[in-house]
Amino acid sequence: INAYRGGAKRIELNSALYLGGLTPSIATLELIKKNTNLEVICMVRPRGAGFCYSDLEKEQIFAEAKALLEHGADGLAFGFLTEDRTIDLECTQKMVNLVHHYGKTAVFHRAFDCVKDEKTAINELIKLNVNRVLTSGLKATAIEGKELIRSLQETVGAKIEILAGSGINKDNTIDNDTKDKRIFSTLEDYSIVVDDCDIIKLDLIDIYNVDNINIKIVEEL
Repeated sequence: INAYRGGAKRIELNSALYLGGLTPSIATLELIKKNTNLEVICMVRPRGAGFCYSDLEKEQIFAEAKALLEHGADGLAFGFLTEDRTIDLECTQKMVNLVHHYGKTAVFHRAFDCVKDEKTAINELIKLNVNRVLTSGLKATAIEGKELIRSLQETVGAKIEILAGSGINKDNTIDNDTKDKRIFSTLEDYSIVVDDCDIIKLDLIDIYNVDNINIKIVEEL
């Protein structure tokens, strides 16, 4: 909602950003659709630690995907890889078919940055009718990967949207380098919450830090 207040038109909705983003709750999606006119792309990812899933995890992914689409998601961000770091063609096709059945947008997320052959991978995603790919150009950040991002935009940009993401902020936007004014950024800051968990030593990541979208940063970008 802060992204909307700052002037954003489209968001990717996640939970657990410290894990790279996991599937959000239906309640969160409904709250955003009720209070904004944002285009909401929902992440569908049941856990961190890679993009190669068991059969049960795949069953969970598709159940959550259908639920999000039924409750108003404008698209889904997802990624399926095989153990040898290639696109899982069967699962990707199944997800694209599901998303397009609802008339929504199919986005292959940064699992793309883990593939071993980006040329083969991007052509497979085009053949599978994926609408958009989120990528940092197979590098840790989009700034580092901007050459590949530019190359993808020039060679296949007419067939699939190439969206640059990771490490982008108002001070280092790469639209002039990639010839594209569409970027992906979390635009967040943090607030600190301290409660009774302080009594118990929990082996968790950043248990006192809460992600917040910074309205001013969104406006500036």
